[in-house]
Amino acid sequence: METNFFKSILALQVAGNWNINIAKEEADKLIVSVLFFNDTIGDDARKKVPPILLKGTVEELDNGFFQAIAEPVQDTAKLFANMEQFLKEKEQAKVSSQMQKDNELKKEKSEKQKQYESAMKKAEELETAGKFKEAWMKVPSVDLYPEYKDIIHARKAELSDKFPVDLFNDPNNEESC
Repeated sequence: METNFFKSILALQVAGNWNINIAKEEADKLIVSVLFFNDTIGDDARKKVPPILLKGTVEELDNGFFQAIAEPVQDTAKLFANMEQFLKEKEQAKVSSQMQKDNELKKEKSEKQKQYESAMKKAEELETAGKFKEAWMKVPSVDLYPEYKDIIHARKAELSDKFPVDLFNDPNNEESC
């Protein structure tokens, strides 16, 4: 007895696995369940693909089995390929998105760093010109640059020590009380 069953399976040219179950329904009829699946796909939706069910006599199944399963199996193989491609592209999008966020964060930090350095430079220029109060005002706020809190506090204290004596707020002046 010669059959071409396995040659016909290979002729479908689909990547995946097969589960074929055969049950006897009546004396001359069979029920054939064909489940084509691919466990390498990471999407759980692959588990929702139903089996192909065929009922018929032995002669009907011998003559029409491959014609009946060819299109559904090829469609399922395409579906699996699309699922896998989708998952790969989704992962690439995640990576790209994270890279984009990281780049924006770096750019934002770089811009913020430039603003901080510019403000500190302006304060230094005003101090050199002897404009201590204006320099003190140009030192950036700790609220905007909490990472430089100690430097900002020290710089403001240093500049406030250079303010000219205010007669109205001088604790050594007894008349101001």
